[in-house]
Amino acid sequence: MRRRSRANKIEMELFPFLSVLACTIGTLILLIIVISTESIESSSEVTIIGQTEEGQNSAKTPRYIECREDGIILHPSEEFVPRNRLSRSNSPLLTLIEEVENNRNNEYVIVILRPTGLETFYEVRDLIEARNIDIGYEPIDEGLTLKFAE
Repeated sequence: MRRRSRANKIEMELFPFLSVLACTIGTLILLIIVISTESIESSSEVTIIGQTEEGQNSAKTPRYIECREDGIILHPSEEFVPRNRLSRSNSPLLTLIEEVENNRNNEYVIVILRPTGLETFYEVRDLIEARNIDIGYEPIDEGLTLKFAE
């Protein structure tokens, strides 16, 4: 009996190619993670834009109030009102609320909520909603700087 002869075939081994490909993909993933982390950490400014739930700019002009633990800041004038003066008759907050109430078809209030300003937010929200004024709110982190869209 005769044995079958094996043809001399050239075998191609892909292991070195796959190793290089795996190293390249790993390097690219690491690069993406580093760049993403740096861009997230360097972002310390937030732009507040008044929009509807559908993402369109509202036809009304927003008035901004920032709630902190010790009081509020009226923007863009950056006037600080301590928490114990929020409900007083001569309070700048009540003046702003009256202005918006008199012009409620063209203006509304956006309240910027810091993590420490939750109790202040409840007080401000109650004052605004008692007058049937449109209100929106945006929670933001403590260390972020605010920038308002024109």
